Amino acid sequence: MLIDGPVDIVLDDGTRVESDRFVVAVCMCKRSKSYPFCDTSHRRKLRES
Repeated sequence: MLIDGPVDIVLDDGTRVESDRFVVAVCMCKRSKSYPFCDTSHRRKLRES
């Protein structure tokens, strides 16, 4: 999800994450290695055996 920045996100465990970018990509699938920010992990395809 793209949202206008800057943003201040509070995670379920109370951790606060900030971004001062003009537009911020927030991960909605929880596959991102940089969660809560999107790293496009949702686009990766699994290798077929």
